[in-house]
Amino acid sequence: MAADPIKIGVLHSLSGTMAISETTLKDTVLMMVDDINKKGGLLGRKVEAVVVDPASNWPLFAEKARELLQKEKVAAVFGCWTSVSRKSVLPVFEELNGMLFYPVQYEGEESSRNVFYTGAAPNQQAIPAVDYLMGKDGGEAKRWVLAGTDYVYPRTTNKILEAYLISKGVPKDDIMINYTPFGHADWQTIVADIKKFASAGKKTAVVSTINGDANVPFYKELANQGIKATDIPVVAFSVGEEELAGIDTKNLVGHLAAWNYFQSVDSAENDAFIKQWKTFIKNDKRVTNDPMEATYIGFKMWTQAVAQAGTTDVDAVRQAMYGQKVRSPSGYDIAMNTNHHLSKPVMIGEIQANGQFQIVNQTKAAIKADAWSPFIPESAKLTADWTFPWVCGNCAEPKYGKLK
Repeated sequence: MAADPIKIGVLHSLSGTMAISETTLKDTVLMMVDDINKKGGLLGRKVEAVVVDPASNWPLFAEKARELLQKEKVAAVFGCWTSVSRKSVLPVFEELNGMLFYPVQYEGEESSRNVFYTGAAPNQQAIPAVDYLMGKDGGEAKRWVLAGTDYVYPRTTNKILEAYLISKGVPKDDIMINYTPFGHADWQTIVADIKKFASAGKKTAVVSTINGDANVPFYKELANQGIKATDIPVVAFSVGEEELAGIDTKNLVGHLAAWNYFQSVDSAENDAFIKQWKTFIKNDKRVTNDPMEATYIGFKMWTQAVAQAGTTDVDAVRQAMYGQKVRSPSGYDIAMNTNHHLSKPVMIGEIQANGQFQIVNQTKAAIKADAWSPFIPESAKLTADWTFPWVCGNCAEPKYGKLK
């Protein structure tokens, strides 16, 4: 490993409102780098992580991305959590032809030539969660509260969910939508409104796209007002094991989360993943979660694609990414599709008193991500496919005409 190291960028908030979620993903990348270097590196070269802190400051994400690509000359970047941070860096990656691995569930409605999305699209998380709550096992919910943080991911996801619920015959009056700023702390009025909305005599469920540290006072207020999971279940899309580690979970028992992985998954691959993490982090109490698994999958696929291409050149690696497969900690074979999204399983987990999740529902097979939602009319006609003849992330027709 005498040649210059292969540099990769780590672009996660280590301070500010999103640090509660993102710091662990920085550590996950460092664990993967450590692991590959112990095995001899990549292309006979050492891999070196360049870590920056965009500090939950969305414009700073773009500055740090530019620094990583132009000054540090990184081969790939692993980073971002919120969609607003991803949207902030997107023009930089497209301008400089960088490669970003984005490891968090999101609202879809995007497919960039320069991003590989290793978290869930709405049809791999939001839609199945609603289906579960509508069904017999989930309590047959009839009224819906869509509660989110006020930015692009919750707003777009809720736009999709509202259209989906209406398509399933739910009247508009039975859907309540609410947004709060990042770091929101005073939930008294909103929780009282939810309680009032649920008192109409129909089974009510809350779909939560609340992000970051605002989750702590939200769940606390639910308990303060005596709302139990059996009365009004909350299914969260941004609360996993890491977030629960900072909360007294006795008030949360029975509430739900929808992800594509939980630490409680029973598989040999997961046992190895948990052991690797606890050994690396030197702390038996530290947990694993879904965005960590998505980071792990993205890193593995990137290293496989680099090995296949025989170079870190972005254009060559991008081509080699299509069809990459990883046997993931979830116990499934995960594949990268030509829309830059993965096929993943969907799992619904119920919060336990110990801060873990009991998996109450999961798909038999991995589900292919829809980059564009069929429930939004303007999106339904769009295709994302970065191979010939489409070569496009948002086309109604192939760029190069139909295959002859």
